[in-house]
Amino acid sequence: MLTFAAAVFFLIITPGPGVLSTAGVGAAFGKSAGIRYVVGLFIGTNMVLIAVVSGVTAALLADERLRVILFAASIAYLSYLALRIAFAGSKVAFIQRSAPPGILGGITLQMINPKAYAVNTALFSGFGFLPENLVLEIILKFVIANAIWVPIHLGWLALGITVQRMNLPHRTQRAINVAMAASMMLVVALAAFAQI
Repeated sequence: MLTFAAAVFFLIITPGPGVLSTAGVGAAFGKSAGIRYVVGLFIGTNMVLIAVVSGVTAALLADERLRVILFAASIAYLSYLALRIAFAGSKVAFIQRSAPPGILGGITLQMINPKAYAVNTALFSGFGFLPENLVLEIILKFVIANAIWVPIHLGWLALGITVQRMNLPHRTQRAINVAMAASMMLVVALAAFAQI
């Protein structure tokens, strides 16, 4: 169970569309809008969890052609996101929008977020700790994953709010963008490597 909890922590805390956009909403729109967005991400994440556990995701990915198309689209999306962040200039560029995305925006992002599917598939298909009671194991995994997911996303939200208030020098803001983009590209590289 501790191995599962550690895997949840490290897989969720790494930069991906969910946590980066959470920090971005906090930076751009503040705490209230950020909380609404995190609620949407939470709902979307649990919808992805249900799709993974119920086998819906596996059924869709059983078709080799569909799997290749979805994989290519996921890689393209993550690469696009990384490039937007890297070339945003000297302004910290977690996200750029004129209005906060809200609950529906959070749900939508998680439903198309390739990292959400990859992470949840890895977590729920591996790291078994109660082989004699699979139902209880799945329930415990849901509880543990959510208990770790919530504070991590609230932490990224607080980070976004804090970074924006700091009014950092342009050079530092640019370095943050490049580091975030490099993290995203690492996710892309790991996903591509896993498919080989």
